[in-house]
Amino acid sequence: MRVLRRELPLLETAAAWLLAALWIAPLAYAFWAAFHPATMATHFDLLGPLTLDNFRKAWTYAPFPRHFLNTVFLVTMILAAQLVLCTLAGFAFARFDFTGRDVAFGLVLVQLMVMPEVLIVENYKTMARLGLVDTIVGVGLPYMASAFGIFLMRQTFKTIPRELEEAARVEGCSMLGVLWRVYVPLARPTYLAYALVSVSYHWNNFLWPLIITNSVNTRPLTVGLAIFGAPESGVDWAVISAGTLMAVSPLLVAFLLFQRQFMQSFMQAGIK
Repeated sequence: MRVLRRELPLLETAAAWLLAALWIAPLAYAFWAAFHPATMATHFDLLGPLTLDNFRKAWTYAPFPRHFLNTVFLVTMILAAQLVLCTLAGFAFARFDFTGRDVAFGLVLVQLMVMPEVLIVENYKTMARLGLVDTIVGVGLPYMASAFGIFLMRQTFKTIPRELEEAARVEGCSMLGVLWRVYVPLARPTYLAYALVSVSYHWNNFLWPLIITNSVNTRPLTVGLAIFGAPESGVDWAVISAGTLMAVSPLLVAFLLFQRQFMQSFMQAGIK
Protein backbone atom coordinates (compact mmCIF):
# COMPACT_ATOMS: atom_id res chain seq x y z
CA MET A 1 0.00 0.00 0.00
CA ARG A 2 2.84 2.40 0.77
CA VAL A 3 4.42 1.72 -2.61
CA LEU A 4 1.07 2.30 -4.29
CA ARG A 5 0.60 5.57 -2.45
CA ARG A 6 4.04 6.75 -3.55
CA GLU A 7 3.48 5.77 -7.17
CA LEU A 8 -0.08 7.07 -7.46
CA PRO A 9 0.91 10.77 -7.79
CA LEU A 10 3.45 9.84 -10.47
CA LEU A 11 0.80 7.90 -12.39
CA GLU A 12 -1.63 10.80 -12.12
CA THR A 13 1.01 13.23 -13.37
CA ALA A 14 1.93 10.95 -16.27
CA ALA A 15 -1.74 10.50 -17.19
CA ALA A 16 -2.27 14.27 -17.07
CA TRP A 17 0.70 14.89 -19.38
CA LEU A 18 -0.52 12.18 -21.75
CA LEU A 19 -4.00 13.69 -21.94
CA ALA A 20 -2.50 17.16 -22.43
CA ALA A 21 -0.33 15.86 -25.29
CA LEU A 22 -3.32 14.18 -26.96
CA TRP A 23 -5.37 17.36 -26.60
CA ILE A 24 -2.71 19.68 -27.99
CA ALA A 25 -1.53 17.39 -30.82
CA PRO A 26 -4.16 18.52 -33.39
CA LEU A 27 -3.50 22.18 -32.57
CA ALA A 28 0.26 21.65 -32.84
CA TYR A 29 -0.19 20.02 -36.24
CA ALA A 30 -2.39 22.92 -37.38
CA PHE A 31 0.35 25.38 -36.40
CA TRP A 32 2.96 23.33 -38.24
CA ALA A 33 0.94 22.92 -41.43
CA ALA A 34 -0.27 26.52 -41.48
CA PHE A 35 3.23 28.02 -41.54
CA HIS A 36 4.75 25.56 -44.05
CA PRO A 37 4.15 24.90 -47.77
CA ALA A 38 1.60 22.26 -48.72
CA THR A 39 4.38 19.82 -49.62
CA MET A 40 5.70 20.02 -46.05
CA ALA A 41 2.33 19.66 -44.32
CA THR A 42 2.81 15.93 -43.75
CA HIS A 43 6.60 16.00 -43.30
CA PHE A 44 8.17 17.08 -40.03
CA ASP A 45 11.36 18.96 -40.86
CA LEU A 46 12.70 21.57 -38.46
CA LEU A 47 14.63 23.17 -41.32
CA GLY A 48 11.58 23.37 -43.57
CA PRO A 49 10.79 26.78 -45.11
CA LEU A 50 8.25 29.02 -43.40
CA THR A 51 5.52 30.86 -45.28
CA LEU A 52 2.44 33.01 -44.71
CA ASP A 53 0.91 32.26 -48.11
CA ASN A 54 -1.49 29.74 -46.56
CA PHE A 55 -3.15 32.49 -44.52
CA ARG A 56 -3.42 34.71 -47.58
CA LYS A 57 -4.99 31.90 -49.61
CA ALA A 58 -7.41 31.00 -46.82
CA TRP A 59 -8.44 34.65 -46.44
CA THR A 60 -9.12 35.00 -50.17
CA TYR A 61 -10.61 31.56 -50.83
CA ALA A 62 -13.34 31.93 -48.22
CA PRO A 63 -15.19 35.10 -47.09
CA PHE A 64 -13.58 35.04 -43.65
CA PRO A 65 -14.29 38.72 -42.85
CA ARG A 66 -18.01 38.08 -43.30
CA HIS A 67 -17.87 34.87 -41.26
CA PHE A 68 -15.99 36.66 -38.48
CA LEU A 69 -18.54 39.47 -38.42
CA ASN A 70 -21.44 37.01 -38.34
CA THR A 71 -19.86 35.04 -35.49
CA VAL A 72 -19.04 38.11 -33.40
CA PHE A 73 -22.56 39.48 -33.86
CA LEU A 74 -24.07 36.07 -33.06
CA VAL A 75 -22.18 35.41 -29.82
CA THR A 76 -22.67 39.01 -28.66
CA MET A 77 -26.41 38.89 -29.32
CA ILE A 78 -26.83 35.54 -27.56
CA LEU A 79 -24.73 36.56 -24.55
CA ALA A 80 -26.55 39.87 -24.09
CA ALA A 81 -29.96 38.16 -24.21
CA GLN A 82 -28.80 35.38 -21.88
CA LEU A 83 -27.42 37.78 -19.28
CA VAL A 84 -30.69 39.73 -19.15
CA LEU A 85 -33.06 36.74 -19.16
CA CYS A 86 -30.98 34.57 -16.83
CA THR A 87 -30.50 37.44 -14.37
CA LEU A 88 -34.22 38.19 -14.16
CA ALA A 89 -35.24 34.52 -13.98
CA GLY A 90 -32.52 33.61 -11.48
CA PHE A 91 -33.45 36.56 -9.27
CA ALA A 92 -37.11 35.57 -9.36
CA PHE A 93 -36.36 31.97 -8.40
CA ALA A 94 -33.96 33.03 -5.65
CA ARG A 95 -35.87 35.82 -3.93
CA PHE A 96 -39.58 35.67 -4.81
CA ASP A 97 -42.20 33.29 -3.42
CA PHE A 98 -44.89 32.59 -5.99
CA THR A 99 -47.23 29.73 -6.77
CA GLY A 100 -45.55 26.97 -8.72
CA ARG A 101 -42.02 28.29 -8.18
CA ASP A 102 -40.54 24.90 -7.32
CA VAL A 103 -42.33 23.22 -10.22
CA ALA A 104 -41.11 25.86 -12.65
CA PHE A 105 -37.55 25.57 -11.36
CA GLY A 106 -37.80 21.79 -11.65
CA LEU A 107 -38.71 22.19 -15.31
CA VAL A 108 -35.64 24.38 -15.75
CA LEU A 109 -33.49 21.62 -14.25
CA VAL A 110 -35.10 19.07 -16.57
CA GLN A 111 -33.96 21.18 -19.53
CA LEU A 112 -30.37 20.70 -18.40
CA MET A 113 -30.73 17.01 -19.24
CA VAL A 114 -32.06 17.64 -22.75
CA MET A 115 -29.38 17.96 -25.42
CA PRO A 116 -29.98 20.83 -27.86
CA GLU A 117 -29.59 18.43 -30.79
CA VAL A 118 -32.79 16.63 -29.74
CA LEU A 119 -34.80 19.80 -30.44
CA ILE A 120 -33.29 20.64 -33.82
CA VAL A 121 -36.37 19.58 -35.84
CA GLU A 122 -38.83 21.46 -33.63
CA ASN A 123 -36.57 24.50 -33.49
CA TYR A 124 -36.33 24.53 -37.27
CA LYS A 125 -40.12 24.33 -37.60
CA THR A 126 -40.48 27.23 -35.18
CA MET A 127 -37.92 29.36 -37.01
CA ALA A 128 -39.66 28.58 -40.31
CA ARG A 129 -43.01 29.74 -38.91
CA LEU A 130 -41.40 32.95 -37.69
CA GLY A 131 -39.66 33.52 -41.01
CA LEU A 132 -36.21 33.42 -39.40
CA VAL A 133 -34.60 30.67 -41.47
CA ASP A 134 -31.22 31.76 -42.86
CA THR A 135 -30.93 34.68 -40.43
CA ILE A 136 -28.49 35.32 -37.60
CA VAL A 137 -31.41 35.92 -35.24
CA GLY A 138 -32.74 32.49 -36.15
CA VAL A 139 -29.37 30.94 -35.28
CA GLY A 140 -29.28 32.55 -31.84
CA LEU A 141 -32.94 32.60 -30.76
CA PRO A 142 -33.16 28.99 -29.45
CA TYR A 143 -30.20 29.64 -27.11
CA MET A 144 -31.23 32.98 -25.60
CA ALA A 145 -32.95 31.40 -22.59
CA SER A 146 -30.31 29.19 -20.98
CA ALA A 147 -31.38 26.69 -18.32
CA PHE A 148 -27.77 26.46 -17.13
CA GLY A 149 -27.54 30.24 -16.86
CA ILE A 150 -30.80 30.47 -14.89
CA PHE A 151 -29.63 27.74 -12.52
CA LEU A 152 -26.23 29.40 -12.08
CA MET A 153 -27.70 32.85 -11.38
CA ARG A 154 -30.24 31.44 -8.96
CA GLN A 155 -27.58 29.60 -6.97
CA THR A 156 -25.36 32.68 -6.90
CA PHE A 157 -28.13 35.05 -5.80
CA LYS A 158 -29.15 32.68 -2.99
CA THR A 159 -25.66 33.02 -1.45
CA ILE A 160 -26.00 36.82 -1.15
CA PRO A 161 -27.16 37.86 2.36
CA ARG A 162 -30.68 39.23 2.55
CA GLU A 163 -29.45 41.93 4.92
CA LEU A 164 -27.89 43.73 1.97
CA GLU A 165 -31.21 43.65 0.13
CA GLU A 166 -33.06 44.95 3.18
CA ALA A 167 -30.55 47.78 3.61
CA ALA A 168 -31.03 48.79 -0.01
CA ARG A 169 -34.81 48.71 0.38
CA VAL A 170 -34.53 50.96 3.44
CA GLU A 171 -32.57 53.41 1.28
CA GLY A 172 -35.52 53.51 -1.11
CA CYS A 173 -34.40 51.14 -3.87
CA SER A 174 -37.03 49.29 -5.86
CA MET A 175 -36.64 45.57 -6.55
CA LEU A 176 -34.98 46.29 -9.88
CA GLY A 177 -32.75 48.81 -8.11
CA VAL A 178 -31.78 46.18 -5.54
CA LEU A 179 -31.02 43.74 -8.34
CA TRP A 180 -28.87 46.25 -10.23
CA ARG A 181 -27.06 47.80 -7.26
CA VAL A 182 -26.67 44.79 -4.95
CA TYR A 183 -27.00 41.45 -6.68
CA VAL A 184 -25.41 42.15 -10.05
CA PRO A 185 -22.17 43.68 -8.69
CA LEU A 186 -21.69 40.84 -6.20
CA ALA A 187 -22.22 38.25 -8.95
CA ARG A 188 -19.58 39.61 -11.35
CA PRO A 189 -17.29 36.55 -11.06
CA THR A 190 -20.23 34.34 -11.98
CA TYR A 191 -21.14 36.57 -14.92
CA LEU A 192 -17.57 36.40 -16.20
CA ALA A 193 -17.44 32.62 -15.85
CA TYR A 194 -20.75 32.18 -17.62
CA ALA A 195 -19.79 34.63 -20.37
CA LEU A 196 -16.64 32.65 -21.09
CA VAL A 197 -18.61 29.40 -21.31
CA SER A 198 -21.32 30.92 -23.50
CA VAL A 199 -18.97 32.66 -25.94
CA SER A 200 -16.72 29.61 -26.37
CA TYR A 201 -19.71 27.29 -26.89
CA HIS A 202 -21.51 29.43 -29.46
CA TRP A 203 -18.29 30.40 -31.21
CA ASN A 204 -17.67 26.69 -31.85
CA ASN A 205 -21.29 25.61 -32.37
CA PHE A 206 -21.69 23.85 -35.71
CA LEU A 207 -24.70 21.59 -36.20
CA TRP A 208 -27.57 24.05 -35.65
CA PRO A 209 -25.97 26.90 -37.67
CA LEU A 210 -25.27 24.41 -40.46
CA ILE A 211 -28.95 23.46 -40.64
CA ILE A 212 -30.54 26.89 -40.24
CA THR A 213 -28.24 28.90 -42.56
CA ASN A 214 -28.11 28.72 -46.34
CA SER A 215 -26.01 31.69 -47.46
CA VAL A 216 -22.65 33.34 -46.86
CA ASN A 217 -24.37 36.37 -45.34
CA THR A 218 -25.51 34.37 -42.30
CA ARG A 219 -22.99 31.54 -41.88
CA PRO A 220 -20.70 31.70 -38.84
CA LEU A 221 -17.06 30.67 -38.84
CA THR A 222 -17.59 27.00 -38.06
CA VAL A 223 -19.95 26.41 -40.97
CA GLY A 224 -17.91 28.54 -43.34
CA LEU A 225 -14.74 26.68 -42.43
CA ALA A 226 -16.42 23.29 -42.93
CA ILE A 227 -17.65 24.26 -46.39
CA PHE A 228 -14.29 25.80 -47.19
CA GLY A 229 -12.55 22.51 -46.33
CA ALA A 230 -15.03 20.25 -48.13
CA PRO A 231 -13.43 17.50 -50.28
CA GLU A 232 -15.31 18.76 -53.36
CA SER A 233 -13.15 21.89 -53.35
CA GLY A 234 -9.92 19.93 -52.96
CA VAL A 235 -8.15 19.18 -49.69
CA ASP A 236 -5.18 21.44 -49.05
CA TRP A 237 -4.25 20.73 -45.45
CA ALA A 238 -1.91 23.69 -45.20
CA VAL A 239 -4.61 26.17 -46.23
CA ILE A 240 -7.26 24.42 -44.13
CA SER A 241 -4.94 24.56 -41.10
CA ALA A 242 -4.39 28.28 -41.69
CA GLY A 243 -8.15 28.82 -41.86
CA THR A 244 -8.59 26.81 -38.66
CA LEU A 245 -6.04 28.94 -36.83
CA MET A 246 -7.76 32.12 -37.98
CA ALA A 247 -11.05 30.75 -36.68
CA VAL A 248 -9.79 29.75 -33.23
CA SER A 249 -7.23 32.52 -32.73
CA PRO A 250 -9.65 35.00 -31.05
CA LEU A 251 -10.52 32.44 -28.37
CA LEU A 252 -6.87 31.46 -27.88
CA VAL A 253 -5.76 35.08 -27.57
CA ALA A 254 -8.59 35.87 -25.16
CA PHE A 255 -7.73 32.87 -22.99
CA LEU A 256 -4.02 33.76 -22.90
CA LEU A 257 -4.75 37.40 -22.02
CA PHE A 258 -7.36 36.64 -19.36
CA GLN A 259 -6.10 33.30 -18.06
CA ARG A 260 -5.91 34.45 -14.44
CA GLN A 261 -9.38 36.03 -14.50
CA PHE A 262 -10.65 32.91 -16.27
CA MET A 263 -9.49 30.57 -13.51
CA GLN A 264 -10.45 32.87 -10.65
CA SER A 265 -13.95 33.43 -12.01
CA PHE A 266 -14.58 29.71 -12.27
CA MET A 267 -13.34 29.06 -8.74
CA GLN A 268 -15.37 31.92 -7.27
CA ALA A 269 -18.46 30.90 -9.23
CA GLY A 270 -18.23 27.36 -7.88
CA ILE A 271 -18.06 25.67 -11.30
CA LYS A 272 -16.23 22.37 -10.94
